[in-house]
Amino acid sequence: MKGPLHKLRTVHDKPVRYELNLNDEPIILNDLIGHHVHFSYTGNIFCVQCGRATKKSFQQGYCFPCFRRLNECNLCMIHPEKCRHDHAVCDPNDWVHANCFAPHIVYLANSSGLKVGITRQSQVPTRWIDQGAIQALPIFSTKDRYQAGVVEVAFKKFVADKTNWRTMLTQENPKIDLMAERDRLLQLAAGIIETIQSQFPAGDIQFLPDQTVHEFQYPVIEYPEKLRVFNLDTNDTVGGHLQGIKGQYLIFDEGVINIRKYSGYEVAIGERCCG
Repeated sequence: MKGPLHKLRTVHDKPVRYELNLNDEPIILNDLIGHHVHFSYTGNIFCVQCGRATKKSFQQGYCFPCFRRLNECNLCMIHPEKCRHDHAVCDPNDWVHANCFAPHIVYLANSSGLKVGITRQSQVPTRWIDQGAIQALPIFSTKDRYQAGVVEVAFKKFVADKTNWRTMLTQENPKIDLMAERDRLLQLAAGIIETIQSQFPAGDIQFLPDQTVHEFQYPVIEYPEKLRVFNLDTNDTVGGHLQGIKGQYLIFDEGVINIRKYSGYEVAIGERCCG
């Protein structure tokens, strides 16, 4: 089976179920755990937006023209607090305009440890699974992405906002009392949050006091003691004994690969039972 790689599809189950699609042919990856699996890169890359062949991938799968043209490749996708939606610089018909004006949540998660983050409400719980979080707790809802980014920045003064993927892939983190951490951080950021809420219409930014903690289990039979990261740009065949899947990573006995990083790379996949 051959086709361009795309972000793994996920289903919140116990454990999380993962699906890889190559040319719209689904492969249930959970069924391959315990088997020898390898990916052979053909040398072709196809833009995930327009489908054209490209010699180099930008921002996880785009050709250079799409990378320059599309709003979803703008800096504000990484730093939502820098969004300029109030200056009407985005086309109302653009995907990003709809994305940015959708309701968002600010959350705490336990991926490689405690972190704060934001996501569209429609991306719950996918966003947490993609990060390899074992727990997540929504703490604020906002009217749009910009507001969520501003609230996130307030919490970033007291807690990390990024996942340490190396830690996430080498161990099963201990659980955290996210309710207690939420209350602690709310006390630390109380003054900042009140100021932020006063800058927007009443009700735009709402505290979510009655949320429950979401928990996730991943199909991992063994975590690696040491991490070797596979790179399709320097090694056109990667794989080994598939030991698990977490976040967007496949965990092999010989190394790990971030499937999302190589979106658009055309590969052929093969597997055999290890016996």
